[in-house]
Amino acid sequence: MEAPGFLSLVPTLIVFALALWTRRPIESLVAGAIVGVILVHGGGFIGGFADASLRVMTDEDVAWVILVCGFMGSLIGLLIRTGATGAFTEILAARVRSERGALLATWGLGIVMFVDDYLNSLGVGAAMRDLTDKYKVSREKLAYVVDSTAAPISVIIPFSTWGAFFAGLLVANGVAPEGEGLDVYISAIPYMLYAWVAVLLVPIVISGAIPALGPMKAAERRAKETGVTVPPEALHIEQANRAITPKAGVQPRVAMFVLPMLALVFFTLWFDKDFLKGIYVTLAGTVAIILVTRMLDVNDTFDTVIDGFKTMIEPLGVLVAAFILNDVNTQLQLSDYVVQTMQPLITAELLPAIIFSTMGLVSFMTGSNWGVFVIILPIVTTLANNLDADMALVIGATLSASTFGSHACFYSDATVLTAQATGCTPMQHALTQIPYALIAALISVLGFLGLAYLG
Repeated sequence: MEAPGFLSLVPTLIVFALALWTRRPIESLVAGAIVGVILVHGGGFIGGFADASLRVMTDEDVAWVILVCGFMGSLIGLLIRTGATGAFTEILAARVRSERGALLATWGLGIVMFVDDYLNSLGVGAAMRDLTDKYKVSREKLAYVVDSTAAPISVIIPFSTWGAFFAGLLVANGVAPEGEGLDVYISAIPYMLYAWVAVLLVPIVISGAIPALGPMKAAERRAKETGVTVPPEALHIEQANRAITPKAGVQPRVAMFVLPMLALVFFTLWFDKDFLKGIYVTLAGTVAIILVTRMLDVNDTFDTVIDGFKTMIEPLGVLVAAFILNDVNTQLQLSDYVVQTMQPLITAELLPAIIFSTMGLVSFMTGSNWGVFVIILPIVTTLANNLDADMALVIGATLSASTFGSHACFYSDATVLTAQATGCTPMQHALTQIPYALIAALISVLGFLGLAYLG
């Protein structure tokens, strides 16, 4: 099709407008995708939407997300049912004496869970809900702390699923020689400014040096004054999270929480940073231990596996709708339009800041972080070579843009899963987090400008 130009922005703008009005992400995403399909196919939009849906549902990456998220729900369900999650929370509670301590413990645990942002969002969120509730911390603030150590940590610690994926792309695009993708990736880590700022901003926010802003201030006031930590609009999410309860008579063991989490990190790294293989082995091992020790009987064990998978249905619905929108945006050539619009403004010194700003906007609008990197990397490397720009700085800016999209967009995978795990809606999480994401983004832009002009 002929490039639609400015019209390529329309579906995503409709998504944001409807989401702000209705606070319902799935319906907003589907509406935006339908408008995009109409722009592409005209009167044949029904067939076009059906084709896009099938293309998404048969995509290997989408299947990977569904399986990983679903079985992470199953694993967390087993840890809750055996009392392991509660035992871990009690151990932390015995050492935490304040709200600040609870939030710093959440931040620290998120850093430890560096191997994958899904593990971070789901595991840390589930583990810390009860402890932060004790100190009347709003679930929105808990979600902010958890999300800020999800994608940002997985980016700046290279031995993660993010590191493996992006190192492979650097080789595939000729940026790094064969076998040296990870080395080139590591050389760019100091320049992944958004990830660094987002992580380091958390303890500053926890300390109160940066106060609660905008919607976060209202959420914190609700929690402190009324004790209602779960936002009323998210009660259905909290009910889903509480649908699985510890079984009476089972002796809680903190090792049953710690060992599966360590095993998940170990096996993910063992299988060349393949988180799906890691979750399969960890879930199978956890089931085996539960059955051998008779913590749960066979029926209870596998019912819990299924019930845990069910808790992830709503966030998976949001993610699938976001993938459909991303497929439509690809047909509309949204990324190409943004790049072409900004290209006349680019100089060697401005390139990193412009890459971060424009690609961060595209990643934010599409909810796609890895996908945007795949599309944009060849264009970015060509521009960097033509302008003789610092390639490590350019790679850092591009990865910072992907991280911003993952961190800030209300329908990105990390945002949706963090919201589910912490007990708030994706819109509530995104709206309360966005002021801090924008602060980190502004600091990053200034940092890229400073490094380019002064470096």
